[in-house]
Amino acid sequence: MRLLIRPRLPVLALLLLAPSIPELLTGSTPVSRLLSDPAGFAVSYLLDVGLYGTGALLIRECSVLLRKDWASVLLWGAAYGIAEEGLAVHTFFERSGPPVGALTTYGSAYGVNALWALGLTIFHATYSIALPILLTYLWFPKVRDRRWVDRSGLVVVAAVYLGLVVVFARLVGHGPSLPLLSVFLGIEAVLVLAGSLVPANLLRSHPGPRTIGRTGLGVAGALEWLAWVVVLAASGGGRIPAVAAAGVIAVGNGGALAVVVRRAGSEDLDRSKFAFAVGMLVPLFVWDAFLEPAIPGILAVAALFAYLLYRLGRTLDRRAVAFTLAGASGPSPR
Repeated sequence: MRLLIRPRLPVLALLLLAPSIPELLTGSTPVSRLLSDPAGFAVSYLLDVGLYGTGALLIRECSVLLRKDWASVLLWGAAYGIAEEGLAVHTFFERSGPPVGALTTYGSAYGVNALWALGLTIFHATYSIALPILLTYLWFPKVRDRRWVDRSGLVVVAAVYLGLVVVFARLVGHGPSLPLLSVFLGIEAVLVLAGSLVPANLLRSHPGPRTIGRTGLGVAGALEWLAWVVVLAASGGGRIPAVAAAGVIAVGNGGALAVVVRRAGSEDLDRSKFAFAVGMLVPLFVWDAFLEPAIPGILAVAALFAYLLYRLGRTLDRRAVAFTLAGASGPSPR
């Protein structure tokens, strides 16, 4: 395996961001174990890196190799979500208890926690795959269109990822029946094929300046998490039918995509993407502060992410100013 870029920071950043957002920032992997059980935390986090990190790197490399863009990343990210939650850790089929909770009965059908499956598939496609890739591109724009590993490296990454899916599946147990396994493998195949065939420009922003403020883009970025909060609230007392809750998820995510495609524009696009990414992460900070503060260390993780976002925002502002000055000092038109 050979890395094709130097320095190697983009690869490291993606490998660490991919598990840190869905695991550390949500409290699924409590960072407090770093002090109480450092060896256990190290093993757990390395497994997370092995699963999330290699999955994100594999999808990122395939998108560059096949010259695809965000539509493919999201479709392959959805396939990743099904592989993790359905085929590896089997939460799609939990009958009771955490992490699924009330969604084992609310929105459950044919032995599948269908509403949970829908929400977690989208969550992993966006928060575990697309968002880490986006943030890494914003930090390291010069290498976003280049291959990061050679072909043999890509095979190694894929082998590690698939091997860990199998290992988790064997360790967790209580997996799907053979018919359900066949159904989900079929869905995986459709998503992977669709990601390979979908046009690269399907979700690209329209040419020209954005027609919405960065605050509006931030609100759009928050829609997925806000939709999920509605679903969780509804699941407690069945306040709305599960089908309607699924519609909330679809509308929230579809609305976010529509805003980006129709309103973000192609000018100053990096800062528009950054505003959207901030909108995705701020609800998690609020969630940590008000609903998960009892988890030791989680506020420190949220503060670290907030600081990194601040630094990234300042960096993007400086780049924008430098770009404007470079354009202003260029040769005058004849």
